[in-house]
Amino acid sequence: MSTALQISGPENLWVSCRAGEWDRPTPGICGEYVQTNLVVLPQADAFDFLRFCGRNPKPCPLIEATDPGDPEPKLTAPGADLRTDLPRYRVYRDGELVDEPTDVRDLWRDDLVAFLIGCSYSFEEALLAAGVPLRHIEAGTNVPMYRTKVACTPAGKFSGPLVVSMRPIPGALIPLAVTTTARVPQVHGAPVHVGSPESLGIDDLDSPDYGDNVEVRQGELPVFWACGVTPQEVALESAPEVMITHSPGHMFVTSMLNRELLAP
Repeated sequence: MSTALQISGPENLWVSCRAGEWDRPTPGICGEYVQTNLVVLPQADAFDFLRFCGRNPKPCPLIEATDPGDPEPKLTAPGADLRTDLPRYRVYRDGELVDEPTDVRDLWRDDLVAFLIGCSYSFEEALLAAGVPLRHIEAGTNVPMYRTKVACTPAGKFSGPLVVSMRPIPGALIPLAVTTTARVPQVHGAPVHVGSPESLGIDDLDSPDYGDNVEVRQGELPVFWACGVTPQEVALESAPEVMITHSPGHMFVTSMLNRELLAP
């Protein structure tokens, strides 16, 4: 991937995804811009999912919801097409993962509603600027994500476990990481847990459920943030007729700047 594409803005990334030229994870790509998780559901399920987001704002902070049948996120990325402009998607039918395409135009329907949910990649710009190292970016890999035994608050047909992302942080920098991310609640905000993964029901830190394993070095602690992959676990448990999501780590990049989300 060329450096030019990485720094040239989201519109260029949309075009590259649309052309099938970029199908890889997006950590560090277009770093100034808000990245989001994607959930697409039939209109019949949309109100229940909206309530699920409202009851679970840490894993599901809602950035935008589209009108039924409209694939353009007009508020956060005018000109983009959510059917083509993500690197890779996942398609669930009746609680089963059935496909992982790079384009979902052939699946689109007039009753589909798209939800854009805040992503922790959007606070990584602030962490790096504050001097907090991020190993998955250093290594050029996807962030590790884990299914926990913490239950989300149900809403209608939607229920399931919390998913978290993990970043190893040097002990002395953990307070800085907490205060920095607390300023951006629309992209998951402050961590939900620091230290012992067993407290979340994570048995093996070296075996993430999504993403790639990263090393936790001496003097560091694993720090866990709520993750927008949570709806994918909810899809497995709640089994909607159809749900289209991003593939974990392959986010939608909006044309909003991260600094627009900073709380005072």
